[in-house]
Amino acid sequence: MASPRPLYVVIGVVVIVIVILAALYAGGLLRPRAPLRYLGSPSGYEAFVPNGQTVNYSGQTDPVGNLILNNGTTIHDVIWNGQYASTIINNHNQIVQLNGQFVGQTDPVNHQPYVPLQDFYVIKGQVPIKLETINGQTYYVIEANKINLANIGGFFTYDKWVSNFVAAMNTPGTIPAGLPGNSPVYDWANITGTLVYQTQLYGQYGSFPGGYVLVLPNRTIIPYGVNNDFVGAAFDNFYSPNQTYNPSS
Repeated sequence: MASPRPLYVVIGVVVIVIVILAALYAGGLLRPRAPLRYLGSPSGYEAFVPNGQTVNYSGQTDPVGNLILNNGTTIHDVIWNGQYASTIINNHNQIVQLNGQFVGQTDPVNHQPYVPLQDFYVIKGQVPIKLETINGQTYYVIEANKINLANIGGFFTYDKWVSNFVAAMNTPGTIPAGLPGNSPVYDWANITGTLVYQTQLYGQYGSFPGGYVLVLPNRTIIPYGVNNDFVGAAFDNFYSPNQTYNPSS
């Protein structure tokens, strides 16, 4: 009578192969590669805005959020994959913690309530992106490793003004500026006055220096802070403005 061992061996090998193939597929190595495309303008600014969610993609924990394009279009269900992914997660968590600590308290200068701030990450130029389905849901995946580090900058401002900030960056004639310590803007009894102080306050608890403003051509200003974990040379003038804003000029 023939020994059944060869059959057992074949079955065992087949099972092992199936397990290996399943692992490779789960890791993304055997999946069909989605075509890469580029969104936005070669000379514009696009912003990734994390929402606090994360997803496991190709063995890496990545932040999820929205992508605001230079023309104002907002794309939802976007994953930031590659360089800076963990930094974005950590920085977003810090901003959320600081919001929890300070929102509800009062600015000691203008006596207005602090407002929730939002971090966002700006790309100078077009964004390399592809569509992927993960656990049955379709995401837009930013391939951050294909972006020059010089073209990535980190910012934060009032959460309801992020889209306005991106629009301002893409508006010809907008300039970044600093504020002197005795600027009357700190005394303005509105969100703008609160923000210039609050962005500086958050800077005491992390790598988030603030107190800067974007000055639009119509003299509207949007206060903001920056994230020193991102040192893109394309944003040098935003990180270290060489102009000073004077509301009376």
